[in-house]
Amino acid sequence: MTTDATGGNLLTDNPALYEARFPDPERLAGRWAEDCLRRYGAGPRVLDTGCGTGRDAAYLHRAGRTVTGADLSEAMLDHARVHHPGPGYVTADLRLFDLGQDTFDAVVCLDSALLYCHTNDELDGFLGSCRRALRPGGLLVAEMRNGAFFLGRTELLDAPSVHRFTWRGVGYRSTTTLSVDRGAQLLRRTRVWTADDGSPPTEQRSAWRLLLPQELRHFLAVHGFEVLALHDGPGPRTDPPWREGDLPRSTADADRLHLVARLQHGL
Repeated sequence: MTTDATGGNLLTDNPALYEARFPDPERLAGRWAEDCLRRYGAGPRVLDTGCGTGRDAAYLHRAGRTVTGADLSEAMLDHARVHHPGPGYVTADLRLFDLGQDTFDAVVCLDSALLYCHTNDELDGFLGSCRRALRPGGLLVAEMRNGAFFLGRTELLDAPSVHRFTWRGVGYRSTTTLSVDRGAQLLRRTRVWTADDGSPPTEQRSAWRLLLPQELRHFLAVHGFEVLALHDGPGPRTDPPWREGDLPRSTADADRLHLVARLQHGL
């Protein structure tokens, strides 16, 4: 078995493979984000941070918004420009970004991208960057794993989950194991890839910050955001998933956390 020690990632380095592994043919994530933006009256200019392959940014563009997609992966951005045109795409690290004089009516951050802010300083960097990028009254819309779910809950931990799919005629098998690093407050993920083309197995490791809802509220307040909604679903990655017309539940203890916050005027 080989271990990726170069900082590369099989999925983010191969965006078409990413979309094959995580298909979203109904564009649920983009539709959910657009529903939040409309529900809370966001203006047309949107920044999609951690935009990945550009699927969600392109959906928001088709919904009539002026969209900028930002990501750290050049491979993802190259794919987005070709396969999901419409938005402008820029290279930026969501943990600390500066897009110059551009200002936005909303920042969108989906699929746990916010949780790549592993430390308090990185989370401060993200929220401070959002504050500078947003117009007064602008929205932050985010969707992520919920740290509260893992307090005493172990059904998603330690037991490997296996997913098989075919891409370009090659069969792939991903075996993913999650574990909690309580000292670092991280949800660590080990994923082993095998393929039926004879290539050796590859092991890759990553992690998400385990944020608790009240902890997130505190960080948002410090940076001048008022929480308008913070709930566990329904959303694009809940079971069952969000559908048009669904209203959010009032609880925040399931696996996913959904956030809408407004930057207060005068801050």
